[in-house]
Amino acid sequence: MKRQLRALAAAGLLVASSLVAVAVSGSASADTQICEQYGSTVIQGRYVVQNNRWGTTAQQCINATSNGFEITTLNGSSPTNGAPTAYPSIFFGCHYTNCSPGTNLPIQVSQISSATSSIAYRYVSGATYNASYDIWLDPSPKRDGVNQMEIMIWLNRQGPIQPIGSVVGTANLAGRTWEVWRGSNGSNNVISYVAPSPISSLNFSVLDFINDTRNRGAITNSWYLTSIQAGFEPWQGGVGLAVTSFSANVNGGGNPTNPPPTTPPPSGGASCAVKYTANSWNNGFTADVQITNTGSSALNGWTLTYSLPGGQQVTNAWNATVSQSGSTVTARNVSHNGSIAPGGTASFGYQGTLSGSYSSPTSFSLNGANCSRA
Repeated sequence: MKRQLRALAAAGLLVASSLVAVAVSGSASADTQICEQYGSTVIQGRYVVQNNRWGTTAQQCINATSNGFEITTLNGSSPTNGAPTAYPSIFFGCHYTNCSPGTNLPIQVSQISSATSSIAYRYVSGATYNASYDIWLDPSPKRDGVNQMEIMIWLNRQGPIQPIGSVVGTANLAGRTWEVWRGSNGSNNVISYVAPSPISSLNFSVLDFINDTRNRGAITNSWYLTSIQAGFEPWQGGVGLAVTSFSANVNGGGNPTNPPPTTPPPSGGASCAVKYTANSWNNGFTADVQITNTGSSALNGWTLTYSLPGGQQVTNAWNATVSQSGSTVTARNVSHNGSIAPGGTASFGYQGTLSGSYSSPTSFSLNGANCSRA
């Protein structure tokens, strides 16, 4: 069976990205109802709950609770030989530019010392769905669009549905034996671990599944873990399905792949161009920053400084150490992106709060030298 990527609705791809951002709110209280197609909210100040009704125009609503979410309205229906109607879920990391508060993802697989998670589901009868735990990876520290590798852990499936691809063997992980499927949905590769019987709760090492996928040649240690998600893919019915608890913790301190030299940033002389791409909504924004080395020699260590317009405050960042003093932002490389070859690039990003109208910074300085705008 061929399925489309959840949150990828053909021509609506770019719209999906912006709608998620628009729908983001602050920390949620218990039982916050979300009916917007790509609406989302934050719980526990750490995780994002998203409706993600990507495969149907019919109404779907979820209640975000203090610990997870419950499907309260689900009017969509899809044939079981096609794609599901949605992927209501909770996640840690970054999904289509929507990053959970304080996340340290994306993070290179080689840098992960441990990655653990726990999940508890409530199931219903008379519906066709899977309970899916998703692990997303990409060769780049990607925070938007389609990642190249999707690991799916099927903790339950009801009805005549099956994973993408075909069975390629079994795996002994998390104290259980899983049936392993492998294939592609046309947008990304998928490896699925299917439980032989329903599992209502699981406390496990996410890194074990990542390592098994790597050992099958699907990824390498230089790839990046971008998000961890848990929820449901409904085909028919599903009101009452719930994630009753969720946690995820990813710790660094592993062994970086090909770490750059630890030479401190030079005092000046940088030749550079900076591309600054922002996505804003009524009270917040995200920014992706790409630095290009336009000089003839490598940069071994970099520090980028610039001023944010008034009303903008950085709250969390990825792939750089970012600090803000007044309006001045200072971004320093981390271990895996400190070396930029001639013509090469390094990227980082961050999320922030916004008061008033949005505008982007206009000038940048890298290691004390002014950069052009890309």
